[in-house]
Amino acid sequence: MEDSSKIDPIALAERLKTSEDLRNAQQIPEKSTPAKASKPPKAPKPAKQPKPLHVKKEKVPNAPAVPVDPQSMFKEGFLKSVFNEKPSGKVVTRFPPEPNGYLHIGHSKAIAINFGFARYHDGICYLRFDDTNPEAEEEKYFTAIENMVQWLGFTPYKITYSSDNFDRLYELAETLIQRDGAYVCTCTDTEIKDQRGGERGTAGPRYACPHRNRPTSESLTEFRAMRDGKYKPKEAFLRMKQDIIDGNPQMWDLAAYRVLDKEHHRTGDKWRIYPTYDFTHCLCDSFEDISHSLCTTEFTLSRVSYEWLCDAVSVYKPMQREYGRLNLTGTVLSKRKLLQLVTGNHVRSWDDPRLYTLIALRRRGIPPGAILAFVNELGVSTALTNIQIVRFEQSVRRYLEQTVPRLMLLLDPVPVIIDNLPSDHIEDIDLPFSPKDPTFGTHTVPFTKTVFIDRSDFREVDSKDFFRLAPGKSVGLLKVPFPITATSFEKDEASGAVTAIHATYEKPPAAAEEGTAFKKPKTYIQWVGSSPERNSPVKAEVRIFNPLFKSENPDAAEGGFLNDINPDSEEVYPNAMIEVGLEE
Repeated sequence: MEDSSKIDPIALAERLKTSEDLRNAQQIPEKSTPAKASKPPKAPKPAKQPKPLHVKKEKVPNAPAVPVDPQSMFKEGFLKSVFNEKPSGKVVTRFPPEPNGYLHIGHSKAIAINFGFARYHDGICYLRFDDTNPEAEEEKYFTAIENMVQWLGFTPYKITYSSDNFDRLYELAETLIQRDGAYVCTCTDTEIKDQRGGERGTAGPRYACPHRNRPTSESLTEFRAMRDGKYKPKEAFLRMKQDIIDGNPQMWDLAAYRVLDKEHHRTGDKWRIYPTYDFTHCLCDSFEDISHSLCTTEFTLSRVSYEWLCDAVSVYKPMQREYGRLNLTGTVLSKRKLLQLVTGNHVRSWDDPRLYTLIALRRRGIPPGAILAFVNELGVSTALTNIQIVRFEQSVRRYLEQTVPRLMLLLDPVPVIIDNLPSDHIEDIDLPFSPKDPTFGTHTVPFTKTVFIDRSDFREVDSKDFFRLAPGKSVGLLKVPFPITATSFEKDEASGAVTAIHATYEKPPAAAEEGTAFKKPKTYIQWVGSSPERNSPVKAEVRIFNPLFKSENPDAAEGGFLNDINPDSEEVYPNAMIEVGLEE
């Protein structure tokens, strides 16, 4: 696996770099057609009062853009109304992931909401692992989830596990049976589906399980038999006695416990039965005194069963409210599909920068603050948020513009030999780390007889719509005092590739005199000086990550999402060069 600390942040920087960024850095517009002479401005109307003496204003550096209020999503809209429903008492929330996979960009919204909501209201937030399915859980997922929460800037009040409460949950299950609120069912999966009206509850009438009205003592005996190993997986279930006639599928006698023939990573072989999400979630919320149980709208119907169970066993009932989840189009986020990509060697691993798992975004070089800013920009409501990848990248670019130093990088460098400079010429050029925010400071790079430019910035044959370097044409090198003019070039006879460009430095004869005028070029391009004593250039391998899929909806591709993979999703530049500012 590649050394991500060296190459991926640079790859991201190049991925987000555009020609517009470069032009903005120099503040010189690039036009696609030759500039026309502008009309003289109209004479201003005479002022009614005498004008004061004209004082030339000092040019003020561009100020950085004002960042979006990072707490705006808690001050207004959905989350404000949620707080107002229950404004008294201490705010206690939780982020309850299942430790059966790596978190993705959608989870960042849940993390930001639950931890951020508690932080904003001076409350606390638990990180609770919903570890009730030992068949799918692995230690690496626990570790990765905890790391991602911390990487995003949040510290849990406490890390807990649903398995911490297995004894207490079992006791409440027996209580529910004794209150005639649950029964042991030995129906098959097909029979249970038929009882619920068939596929999606619309294939036929719903009807009660034949075991529903068995005596509570019998259900209690059978439940203990489940615990003691009498039944194999799928041979028996503890089901809650809810309301099979209710129009809400989450009230159709949901399973509370099932048999699993698998040791648990924390409790070992103590248990043969494990509680389901529908039984565990609300009770663990209650045990931890959660004030606001915030989850996505896919659990809206579950609110009824959530409250039903808390009432049925007479425990504190938290307030559940649901927000719309975040989904990115143009990629896949489901654990099953991500696993197919990894195991099928379509990507290198779960942290491949072309994926949208959080570990992949971190490896790609995206700062955690950019992800949180993106979530905050979108706001929170009950609507599902489908966002294009390009919108996400635009948000990241705005964040980087305000927070990250900018350097010159050449993907495919070619040398430019400036023939009218002496071989030992070296001149320190002062470059700002940010063209818009002077607080970033500056650094110096060496300007020498031989500099490198990107191959895309040179053409052997000039054209009217090309404004960079070509034979007989002048361009500026970013922040170098005077332009260069290409005079000739050398080529490799076998490949036809340009191997060197010759140029002259257009320094006026009297340039030493302050104020000497010269014609500014229309375009400035990136460059890196050749100075071994200054360790310039810095050589690197750069990867450009393009979308992994060709369409906005990979699942709609004929034959499935794997047939939509973009063969050009990664471009590798093994001989890239970066200026020496990287060392600073």
